[in-house]
Amino acid sequence: MNSLHRQFPPDFVWGVATSSFQIEGAASEGGKGESIWDRFCRQPGAIADASNGDVACDHFHRLDDDLDLIASLGVNAYRFSVAWPRVQADGHGAFNPQGLDFYERLVDGLKARGIQPWLTLNHWDLPQGLQDRGGWFDRDTVHRFVDYARHVQARLGDRLAGLTTHNEPWVVATLGHDKGIFAPGIQSRRVAAQVSHHLLLSHGLALQALRADGARSELGIVLNLSSTVPATAMPADIAAARLADAHGRRWYTDPLFKGSYPEGALADLGADAPVVQAGDMGVIAQPMDYLGVNNYTRSVIAASGEDWNAKGRGLPVSDMDWEIYPQGLTDLLVQLRHDYARLPKVYITENGGAFPDARLVDGRVQDDDRIDYLRTHIAAVASALQQGVPMAGYMVWSLLDNFEWASGYLKRFGIVHVDYDTQVRTPKASAEWYREFLRQWRG
Repeated sequence: MNSLHRQFPPDFVWGVATSSFQIEGAASEGGKGESIWDRFCRQPGAIADASNGDVACDHFHRLDDDLDLIASLGVNAYRFSVAWPRVQADGHGAFNPQGLDFYERLVDGLKARGIQPWLTLNHWDLPQGLQDRGGWFDRDTVHRFVDYARHVQARLGDRLAGLTTHNEPWVVATLGHDKGIFAPGIQSRRVAAQVSHHLLLSHGLALQALRADGARSELGIVLNLSSTVPATAMPADIAAARLADAHGRRWYTDPLFKGSYPEGALADLGADAPVVQAGDMGVIAQPMDYLGVNNYTRSVIAASGEDWNAKGRGLPVSDMDWEIYPQGLTDLLVQLRHDYARLPKVYITENGGAFPDARLVDGRVQDDDRIDYLRTHIAAVASALQQGVPMAGYMVWSLLDNFEWASGYLKRFGIVHVDYDTQVRTPKASAEWYREFLRQWRG
């Protein structure tokens, strides 16, 4: 551990992260409505192991034990998401007090244990009732989201440290509406572009409304971002990487911090570019208290369009076949500081690795590869901090092994092992490492 812990200030935020659909279960209990992921999981072939989130980690029924587990790690923050259909079954109409009761217990339980609650409003599980009306492609969903945000803040906002509008809008738009490999399974570049705009617009309108209502927590958004580099020094690869960066990173950061979409991406979209109404871009560019960054790997782009195969080149990869390249996190953070004068403080809201550690050996999971991943990426954050990036926190993905979206239960990101048959939780060696790192950081 050496002196890594000494490179972070005493007010740094250290946490673990989860999301509602991936851990809660109780898919149709307590007045919860159907989400687009509940529906998507029932499409043949959509999920690698044909599983679903009906039970997941059964967190809904194991809340207090899981809160004790979080506290045992020595973290000072927990990032979680609210399942919109648990709070408002159809995404419009009546709100469900039972659903809000659950999240109130969660928030109060965290506070009682000295842990900051960081709440995300949309971690992908849109109510199916709204999808039936057009989902994020329909501009009315923007306003339904604002209503939902205000309702959640009215009930919980006085106890939150941070409130995030959306988690990874790129994933919702691109994987859900262009590639069609995530819920709701639509394949249309034009629809995806419009969805991305409505997600950003709903973020801006929600921030305005939450502040008007007297927000007491920090407000921001979480983006999945990576350092994007060309596969070679050939001009064609350099141009392809620049365009990929415009479609991926800058499509979301430029509107938030500059009030405009990247020209190169707009030109590439052509007739598929989103309909933008007067005033939209100013709304999107609301000042934020923080930017959340989710990062797992870098992006290497070739003009040929072929995926750059890190594994085939003998480079280290996780169980997702994502290259393990911590320097890419430093590069990304320094790039953000360089590009945006208005960059607020930055939290790493997800970072971690999936590794094939399904089996307990003598009651333990000795996940040295994950420990190395966390150590090197925390060092990458320290490097960014030393280079003047306003880093304020780091949260491990994930607290628990869980439902990993289209991969089902085949990939494990947790620092705590979950036996899905018994729901027994067993902290892995990485959890022990993180606990000890935090103990040393606290001094």
